[in-house]
Amino acid sequence: MRTYRELFRTPEFTPLFAASSLQIAGLTISGLALGTHIYEETGSPLLSALAMFGPSLAQVLGATLLLSAADRLPPRAAMAALALVYAAATAVQATPGMPVWGAFAILLCLGLLASVGGGVRYGLLNEILPRDGYLLGRSVVNMSAGAMQITGFAVGGVLVSTLSPRGTLLVAAGAFLVGAAVARAGLGARAPRLAGRPSVAETWRVNALLWSSRHRRTLYLALWLPNGLVVGAESQFVPYDPGRAGLLLALAALGMLAGDVLAGRFVPARWRARLGVPLLMLLAVPYLVFVLRPPTAVAAVAVTVASAGFAASLVQQERLMAHTPDELSGQALGLHTAGMLTMQGVAAALAGGVAELTSPATAMTAMGAASAAVTLALAPGLRAATAAAPAPTAAPAPHPPGGGGGRRDREPEARPRAPRAG
Repeated sequence: MRTYRELFRTPEFTPLFAASSLQIAGLTISGLALGTHIYEETGSPLLSALAMFGPSLAQVLGATLLLSAADRLPPRAAMAALALVYAAATAVQATPGMPVWGAFAILLCLGLLASVGGGVRYGLLNEILPRDGYLLGRSVVNMSAGAMQITGFAVGGVLVSTLSPRGTLLVAAGAFLVGAAVARAGLGARAPRLAGRPSVAETWRVNALLWSSRHRRTLYLALWLPNGLVVGAESQFVPYDPGRAGLLLALAALGMLAGDVLAGRFVPARWRARLGVPLLMLLAVPYLVFVLRPPTAVAAVAVTVASAGFAASLVQQERLMAHTPDELSGQALGLHTAGMLTMQGVAAALAGGVAELTSPATAMTAMGAASAAVTLALAPGLRAATAAAPAPTAAPAPHPPGGGGGRRDREPEARPRAPRAG
């Protein structure tokens, strides 16, 4: 599968794409509104960063307690129900008089549920598309996320100025409601990929199995750490330049969009595997310019160029799926998403703490330098994981909507016997 036309002709991809886009739009608008509100209330860069990225911290709990649900719940029902919960919670955050601690308590609960939502959504994407279509499909979903972030931050900035942060939160709640309706009406009824009830024991068992492979461990770290540290730098855009934070965030999303288009559509597979480390370095190095406290124009260029490096995650995900049994794809991708977002929350807290003691520019520089150092440390393991990945095979037909999805012709062992293309 090499063209967008083929991709959007695949049954159920379009409603999944639309529901995911609305989810990102709601998260973007609500995050900017809540971060602005908390900063206005407290004047704290740390609390503002945690308001925007703090829910990610809770994903580590969801990944250790709830993630087995990603492959054991009917995908359509799970996606619609989670979107409704987000709508209700965001509307509650807009309630006049909502204390800061109450807003953070709601964010904690949403972060727990988000770990399951990522696994359900991306596991379903892996189920809908043929093997050779996953990377193109994921790149399009990422492109949509970038476009929704650009639009969301731009629209959110206008809404915060005109409606107030609380009014903007209600707009975000509406986006979640529409996303729930799209998922319920557009997706087919599918059985869970795995039988049995979700449980903490199953979550731990499969997580341990996924972590048991040296190559998967390296890929997970590459998906979590460099990315998260750079998002920690992004969390300081509001205190660095409050009046233009929305612009910087929108440009970061634009750069991510450009990188995903190039990596997902135009870079040949034989080159793509070699780009993982260079893209991660591109993601980190431009942030070193913030040591000079550059003006907005220079900062905007650095942020846009750096964010193209987020396309490294497509390369690492393709390798991760090559090393993972199909029937565990939901939990494997959910673990990736939960770990990545958790690290983003940790890095946002770390960057906020450094900014409290020094300055936002210093914190952003430190996050960029740390990301580059981690990438260099992981580089030998990433090369080994790429070399050991099974060779791609011909793509089978997409799974039928009524089936359980996932292949049953192999056991979920530590290293799959059969080839698995991304």
